[in-house]
Amino acid sequence: MNLQKMVDSIKIRPDFDKVGMIACHDGVVRATSRDGRKVEGLSVEVDRDALERIVREMRNRTGIIELAVHLFEGYRRIGDDVMLVAVAGDIRENVFPVLEETVERLKKEVTRKEEYFLD
Repeated sequence: MNLQKMVDSIKIRPDFDKVGMIACHDGVVRATSRDGRKVEGLSVEVDRDALERIVREMRNRTGIIELAVHLFEGYRRIGDDVMLVAVAGDIRENVFPVLEETVERLKKEVTRKEEYFLD
């Protein structure tokens, strides 16, 4: 899965004429942790039930036509994708907040990660 495939699947929806923008997020593994330590990679676990609940909820927000999410599980190396999110909606005032809240909730409520550090 990649962002382009997600966007393409949104663009073929029969109600795509209601979409004024698509905002995307591509979270990748970076070489340092938030506290500055060097990272080798990380392992990701996904709570599928929580994921479905959040996606369902966010799709019902005002102006949102579609929300697509793909989370990569297992071991990820530096530069690998971890989280892809695409939000399609009518106007940016509706789309950007949903993108931001979705990413934050996925990180807090759906994924569990373990970082592996270089010594």
